[in-house]
Amino acid sequence: MSSISKITEDIINQTPFLRELLTKNLINISALARKILPEIEQITGEKIKEGAVLMAIKRITFESFPNIEDKIRGALSHLGDIMVRIGLTCYMFENSKTLKEKEISLYNLIHEDPAYFFSTRLGLRQTIYLISSNYEEALESIFKKDYLIKKEILLASVSITLPTIYDEVIGTVYYVLKQLAWGGINIVEILTTGNELSIIVHENDVDQAFKIIMALKRSN
Repeated sequence: MSSISKITEDIINQTPFLRELLTKNLINISALARKILPEIEQITGEKIKEGAVLMAIKRITFESFPNIEDKIRGALSHLGDIMVRIGLTCYMFENSKTLKEKEISLYNLIHEDPAYFFSTRLGLRQTIYLISSNYEEALESIFKKDYLIKKEILLASVSITLPTIYDEVIGTVYYVLKQLAWGGINIVEILTTGNELSIIVHENDVDQAFKIIMALKRSN
């Protein structure tokens, strides 16, 4: 059985943003100890004193975290171009044997339009299509026999070119998403290709999302 200290640290590491908040002394550790005490008791199968959990939290070493954050902020200060696209619609279909063939038909129909936006992501059971809203009718006609799971309208994308070293700095993409979450931005989808990251949000959130990402770029 793992020690109380090890279990406590594992719980903290699994909770988004918590370790960083502890590093910056923004968490009441007594309240945190009370909150995670039942989970620790469930894991150990024993009755644990709150004081033991409190001491376990105090013993955790946070020295390396600020250094990691500094590296992330340094990398993000070299963000490349930021591009915003509005007027997008997202479709989620159940996978089928004919889906790819219809996808090609749709692409052949729209690819000569210099202003078109079309992105696809294949999952184990579903496929997502993100497309310029003016092509909704065309898509729905081509895919009319396929099972539509979900459709979302009035979406926008904020696409950013990540610095070439982003994959060498742990937590770069996490840090971007964290800032958006703290800014109250609901992320609908995330698309990545190489060092390009596209974040899909509702149109009424796109201005705030853009401001947050620009602030990251100007942080250093």
